[in-house]
This record gives sequence, structure tokens and C-alpha cells, in this order.
Amino acid sequence: MKCPGPPESSRLAFFLDNALAREARIWKVPVFQNLSVKGTDISLSCYKKAVLWIAEISSQFKFHPETFALATSIFNRLLASVKAQLKYLQCIAISCLVLAAKTNEEDEVIPSVKTLAVQSGCKRSPAEILRMERIILDKLHWDLYTATPMDFLNIFHAMVMSNWPHLLHGLPQMNPSRHVAFLTKQLQHCMACHQLLQFKGSTLALVIITLELERLTPDWFPVITDLLKKAQVNSAEFIHCKELVDQELMRLQPSNAVYIFCPISQAIQGHPKARLPYHNPSGLKNSHQVRLRVAVNQPVLAPFTPTTAQIPDDRMETDEYYDGFRHLYSEDGGVSGGRVTTGGSCPQLRPGEGSSPCPPLQAPERD
Repeated sequence: MKCPGPPESSRLAFFLDNALAREARIWKVPVFQNLSVKGTDISLSCYKKAVLWIAEISSQFKFHPETFALATSIFNRLLASVKAQLKYLQCIAISCLVLAAKTNEEDEVIPSVKTLAVQSGCKRSPAEILRMERIILDKLHWDLYTATPMDFLNIFHAMVMSNWPHLLHGLPQMNPSRHVAFLTKQLQHCMACHQLLQFKGSTLALVIITLELERLTPDWFPVITDLLKKAQVNSAEFIHCKELVDQELMRLQPSNAVYIFCPISQAIQGHPKARLPYHNPSGLKNSHQVRLRVAVNQPVLAPFTPTTAQIPDDRMETDEYYDGFRHLYSEDGGVSGGRVTTGGSCPQLRPGEGSSPCPPLQAPERD
């Protein structure tokens, strides 16, 4: 595995300067007022569902994370430039993704507009999508590409790995490309949050990096101070954004559910509303029941209905992005095993694997 060395630092600084210049020139986002996009009938929930739907379709067609980020950027810029109506929101969303794919993806990867319309379940004809593409291009003056939060995340992460390559040494089976894939999932989640739209992509990406560095090392402050100077990020905005992102990422933490395994029927029944009781070691009863505590992710809001595309699962493994990111760091073989996931899965109980029986469910004791 190779990390960018000192010669690469000047290139990364050059990329950062260009990205900051593009962002300063083009960055534009819609304003929310009275729980909706200002001047439209598009509510906060409809906006979030549209962004999540773009992410869903992008993942379905195996587009790069940069394509989703660019599609979201085009989507935001258009909503900030025109007073769009809710009935056209789905057509706008799919058209933004098509334009982003045409910009970022290889020709052989991009499906036909007809295929994309059918498999995404958007219920729009290819002619409507193509017509909306032309409207978007006209409104944005055919200038689609801007620096996205994903671009800044890649640049900042490469800078950190270049100057402090030892940060990941304490993490087993982790390398820079797997690490940035994990951070990408967090960034995509934050990009659907309307409260974070007020911050530029450079600020949002730097906050994601900062929160991760706080987790990895106690000496994170000099690293972030250096990046803050290079990124020219306002300190007050940075602190405010950091507080909001920290709250938003807490929602990615898995909630608890209780499952009961019954050997007689060999069935697992879920009780999402059940509470984990306090366990008294002296109160073991009905040992034929086994309690399994598993991590269950919060469900993703269903986007447009009906739709034939599957809702993206928060347990999606970040290895989906690994093959793309490893080339950035010249990683040849990758790490065998050690798949990084952001969600929990229900473990299988197999005889002879050292799994110990758990006590049965008990009613919580009242004070």
C-alpha cells in the first residue's frame, strides 16, 4: 500500500485550490422557509426523499459516489435558481442523475434513458427526462461541474494520509481506501439533511474528517488546524457545522431490538418495542429460550411511491466503494477479509462455536 508522499502534497494543494475556486464561483443551494423550499410546495421531507432516491438509483446502477454528489449539487443549484413544483420533483431528480452520470461515468456504464426510466420506477417517459435535461442545462448555463463535498473529502483525506500515514496503523484490516469509503457513507447521509445545506461542501467534508480524527487520535488538533488554514474555512461556521453533523451522525448509530429464538419452531420473532431488561444472575428461568441482542438500523424513508428500485440498506458494506478508492492510493491487492460495514447483522447460533445461552426476557423491575 502506498500513500501520497511529499511530491504529492503540492499536487493535492493545487487540486484543493482549484476546487475551492470552483466552489466559490458556482456553489448555490435552496433556501428553506416555513418547512419547505422557499417559494415552492416542496416540503423538507419531500426534499430529503428526493436526495435519498437519487442515492438509491445511483447505487442501483453502480455509479461512483462522485456521481451522486454531482447529481445532488445540480439538484440543489436548480432548486435555488427556479421555483420548481412538487409534481416535477421526481423528473428533476432523475434528470440531474442522468446529467451527472454523463459527466462522470464511462459511456459503457451509463444505461439508456429508457432503461433508467423503467428500472428506476420513476414513471416518466424518456422524452420527459430529456426535455427536463435541456431545461436544467439552460437554467444552469451549461456549467454543470462544481466542486462537490465528495471531491473535498477525497482531497482532505489524501492530505491527512500524506502527512500522517500512521493514523490507521491501530485499526486492523483498514487501509486508506477502505477508510475513505467508510467516510463516504457518512457524507452521503449528511448530504440529505436540509440543515447542513447552509454549509459549503468544503466545510462539510472537513467536519467529517475532523470527527473521524477525534475518534482516531488525541493529537487531532494540529492536523485540523493545518487543514483549516489550507481550506480557508471560517472557524465559526466550522464549529456550528461540526455540532450539527455530530448530531446527524448519531442517527446512524444502530438502535436496539430484542429477538427470541425458540428451538421448537426454529423461528426468530422480533420485538422492536421491547426493552432490554436488567439481568439478575440468580434469576435464570426457562433456559430453552435464548435472547439475542442485535443491532438493527433505522429504516430509510421510502422515496417516491410506487417504485421498483430497492430502498438502500444502511447495512450496505463500504466495500462497494473500495474497488474505486483503492486506485487512488495505489493499493494492489487490498486486504483479504475484514469487510467494513456500517450496520449490524443478526448472528447465527451454531452448536459448538462457544456461544453461551442468554437468560430469558424478564419484565423490567419497577422502583
